[in-house]
Amino acid sequence: MDKILEAAKAIALARRNHAPLAALEVPPADEAEGYEVQRALHDLLLKNVGPLVGYKIGCTSQVMQDYIGIPHPCGGGVFQKGVHDSGVKLAASDYVRVGVECEIAVRLKRNLAAGEAPFTAEWVGEAVEAYHPAIEIVDDRYVKWETMGAPTLIADDFFAAGCVLGASVPRSSVPDLKSVKGRALVNGEEVGHGTGADVLGHPHNALAWLANHLAAEGKGLHAGQLVLTGSLVKTLWLKAGDKVRMELDGLGVVEAEFT
Repeated sequence: MDKILEAAKAIALARRNHAPLAALEVPPADEAEGYEVQRALHDLLLKNVGPLVGYKIGCTSQVMQDYIGIPHPCGGGVFQKGVHDSGVKLAASDYVRVGVECEIAVRLKRNLAAGEAPFTAEWVGEAVEAYHPAIEIVDDRYVKWETMGAPTLIADDFFAAGCVLGASVPRSSVPDLKSVKGRALVNGEEVGHGTGADVLGHPHNALAWLANHLAAEGKGLHAGQLVLTGSLVKTLWLKAGDKVRMELDGLGVVEAEFT
């Protein structure tokens, strides 16, 4: 357990200092160990970032799997102090290299307990209370992320740095999520687009993956938690002064500015 804690401490220190992380002295040996480090990291971060309020799922679309070079989904934590309302202004200097992604977020109305697994997309869909158009905020916290490897990226919450949420839309009012078109605009110019079908065929497939992943660790999802289901577009890296707008048909709009 010592090497798990040492890795978590190294990542936590880099995150608190907004310092690029070089390769860990003893990186997690595989993805399972990466998630062990992630859990230890969450314990270390709590007093700075607030309680865990949900999860993000990365690499759920082909465009993101190709970009990151990992052919399957990966999970990370979302914390209270990282969740913002649409229209927020955030300091780019609070991140090492800030980026954004266009996402469909879900809010759960009931628990998905580990003992109920295995979960299907239909099952988890019934547990959703509402959806949000969302900007996932990601942070390239690394000297060179391409060389870090999936276990270390997982240990560090897979780039997660928070999110910006638009107004919630009740489940009864949403269109077919597969056909929802998302557009990403930076400074008024469209720079990416995709559809809900790009997220593992349907965002509920991503949610089911997360529920099953957590259940394998003996953990569940809880009513009220937020889940970012994965980006419809390739990550957009920003600079200070950029204004971001994500438009998701039938779900609404979400905006943020990085000063």
